[in-house]
Amino acid sequence: MDNSALLTILADGDYHSGEEVGLRLGISRAAVWKQLHKLEGLELPIESVKGRGYRIAGGLDLLSVDKIRGLLPEAAISNLGDFDVFPLIDSTNDAAAEAIRNGRGRNYCCMAEQQAAGRGRRGRDWQSPFGRNIYMSMVWEFQSGAAALEGLSLSVGLAVVRALIALGISGAGLKWPNDVLHENKKLAGILLEMQGDPAGLCQVIVGVGLNVDLTSCNTDSITQPWTDLRTIVGPVDRNVLAATLIAELYAVQGEFTRDGFEFLRQEWCGYDVFAGKPVRVQLGDKFIEGQARGVDSGGGLVVDTPEGKRVFRGGEVSLRGA
Repeated sequence: MDNSALLTILADGDYHSGEEVGLRLGISRAAVWKQLHKLEGLELPIESVKGRGYRIAGGLDLLSVDKIRGLLPEAAISNLGDFDVFPLIDSTNDAAAEAIRNGRGRNYCCMAEQQAAGRGRRGRDWQSPFGRNIYMSMVWEFQSGAAALEGLSLSVGLAVVRALIALGISGAGLKWPNDVLHENKKLAGILLEMQGDPAGLCQVIVGVGLNVDLTSCNTDSITQPWTDLRTIVGPVDRNVLAATLIAELYAVQGEFTRDGFEFLRQEWCGYDVFAGKPVRVQLGDKFIEGQARGVDSGGGLVVDTPEGKRVFRGGEVSLRGA
């Protein structure tokens, strides 16, 4: 058996005896102990007290397909295709790619409690503790190939900010091309991967990782300033957050498909954390310094440099305050 049923029992944060757990799962107390031992790999704060049983300190806010669907507005429900929540998976982007291969890709969406091989831009690992954050991928289909996708990652970032605002969480900003920051610390990241015909019908896997609660996790491997929603506003219901995020992503998808990034550019620029500030753009081993001047209609970063105005478009480009 997998650990899903056991985690559901322990998610309330209360103590449960081995006998109770065994009866509910239909297994022996020895088998319960073995299942609990397997949970150690998830780095969960499991406590054992003689005479009381086992608990996960603080409980778990587990994701639920039914809860999330029930919280979605009608417009999002009509867009959503197959929807999966995985306890543990290599990465949600990989699961979305598999759905495309299996003919389930149209408007597919998936989430995971944990990723074993989560990744960010430029192949970086994405910290993925169990049951603490949002790891989500959606499949969006476009008819006009890569040429019509300029500014898409920026548009997805805007959807994340809209979702946070809808939940009363203010202060988020956007860092070109695909990060959401709060007080100059990374809160969320976006990873887009395209499949299909670069000049025609194609599918874009839209991956979003959002830090909800990293307070009890080992974050030593994170190499840049980070924050999470628990630090900013306290506990957040992940099912409500997931439903709000899905709804805002579909809203942005509709706007982008209809009018392109130009329709969203002014709104994006309103959250641009580097607007008017000195920046350093890295292109491979080269660094170009200048002053950020927002983005153009295609989502390219506009920078005033000593040699004149330049526009940068994704690829191996990173951005840091000078």
